[in-house]
Amino acid sequence: MEYLERRVGLVEDRLEAVVDAVDPPLLRDRVDHVALSGGKRVRPAVTVLACEAAGGAPEDAVDFAVGVELVHSASLVVDDIIDRSDVRRGTESAWAAFGHGPAIVASDGLLGEAFALFSADERAMQVAAEAMVELGEGEASELVAQPTTEAEYMTLARRKTGALFRAAAELGGVAGGADPYTVELLGDYAEGVGVAFQIRDDVLDATADAGDLGKPTGQDETVDRPSVVRVTDLTPAEANSRARAQADEALAALDAAEVVDRGAGGYLRDLAEFVVVRER
Repeated sequence: MEYLERRVGLVEDRLEAVVDAVDPPLLRDRVDHVALSGGKRVRPAVTVLACEAAGGAPEDAVDFAVGVELVHSASLVVDDIIDRSDVRRGTESAWAAFGHGPAIVASDGLLGEAFALFSADERAMQVAAEAMVELGEGEASELVAQPTTEAEYMTLARRKTGALFRAAAELGGVAGGADPYTVELLGDYAEGVGVAFQIRDDVLDATADAGDLGKPTGQDETVDRPSVVRVTDLTPAEANSRARAQADEALAALDAAEVVDRGAGGYLRDLAEFVVVRER
């Protein structure tokens, strides 16, 4: 655990520094509320580990990892507004704490800080921009073109969650100096992990206890949001099997990549195993 905690700690310290530099102070306080209110930091951990797997040092990837977490936090602000969810990570969501307008401004602030970090590298900007397009398409699909089949659901999950996981790993590969083929394989790995993560998230929303989960449950049904449980006839156990299949595809992509650092590669493997059994 110390291995991973050190890397997440590097991201956390840099994230705090980036947030502390936000101006004006009112925006800083609201960005702080969103970005520093907890969270698993899974995506930035993927960025750092992918960088090391490609032969880089953890410090090489910290700025891109922070950028990924800021984009993720910004997307959660929007998600909570759409879902009318007033709790996020065990505390008030941004719109519940500040109102809709200030919450949207905070989301914009998070994105601005993220792209300032990505701007140091042209390839990083391209990866981040492509992920933002996919995220936007996913949000739009959820609102106006909801999936009605398992195949359509999987497309949504790839856009809504898989895309940012893919970007996290590809940014790590870029930071580690990986060749384009390795960067793509790392992205394939992370996209599979992200889709598995989303499927498991849907199952937890339908079956978990809100206190254990740290956020309201039953939200998918309450706000008529498409989930693997609602869109398909799959039972929770069958949906978990779909998540397992995605994780297996992710591991196959990782095996095909040229992993330089076996320690980092091992943690990436562990993550693919963990996302299908997590309880939070």
